[in-house]
Amino acid sequence: MIAIVYSGSRYSNWRLIGKNEVVEVRTNGINPFFNDEKFINQLLNKNSKLINNAEAIKKIYFFGAGASSKERKEIIKNGLSNFFKFSKVYVENDLDAAAKASCDEKPGIVCIIGSGSNAAFFDGKKIIKNNFGLGYAIADEGSATWMGKTLLKAYLSGNMPEDIKLAFDRKYDLDRRLMMDKIYKLPHPNLFLNSFTSFLIENRSSPFIINLVKSGFSLFMDTYLLPVYQSYGAKHPIYFVGTVAAFFQDFLREVADEKQIQISSVIKEPIYNLLNYYANKN
Repeated sequence: MIAIVYSGSRYSNWRLIGKNEVVEVRTNGINPFFNDEKFINQLLNKNSKLINNAEAIKKIYFFGAGASSKERKEIIKNGLSNFFKFSKVYVENDLDAAAKASCDEKPGIVCIIGSGSNAAFFDGKKIIKNNFGLGYAIADEGSATWMGKTLLKAYLSGNMPEDIKLAFDRKYDLDRRLMMDKIYKLPHPNLFLNSFTSFLIENRSSPFIINLVKSGFSLFMDTYLLPVYQSYGAKHPIYFVGTVAAFFQDFLREVADEKQIQISSVIKEPIYNLLNYYANKN
């Protein structure tokens, strides 16, 4: 049995592949920026499906946000190895997953817009490193975290239309002090910020929300996609991966058209493509 894991900061999607079955598992996200080996072990020990299949799994292919350096990859590898004692563990970052899910081992530009955001060129074998991926505090333009931060700023500064403010108040029981505590005092403010995606989806017909989302996508393209596009040429296809890109695909394509960028495909959850990729190789 092999396991394929695609993890953002909020959720991890698992597929356990046996001879005659595929077991689907969902856990909280595993991100080495915020989680240590102890957290990983405790998380896995709470899931009965993982416990029941732990000894049968011989290979794990883990792809996740934050797994961008040797040290952070080791955190994940050690955490998984302590639980899956009979398994060989491979750890790569989420851009590698996006490339494998999209490019079919051919060159292309891969973009992620989910909890976070990033972009890179894939040469058919590996991701070409760049200086992106700076995290939610100073980057991640266009992501769920960026949009949540922009939404809260408009709410707290009184720059939100009255109808959207009323809808926000109906959905969330949050006062100013609690919001500020969740952002500046409590653990994992990125999870709090990206939790507002459902509100954006529910109110996606509002001109205010449309402008917010499209502004984020425009910033993403100017900051990440266009530099890669200009460096590696327009001949390569452009792929998007991630829940935010998928939920707002119509807005994404409108912004791309305005910038004369052609998007080849948008994949909501790359785990299904990764499943096919590794099922054919094992």
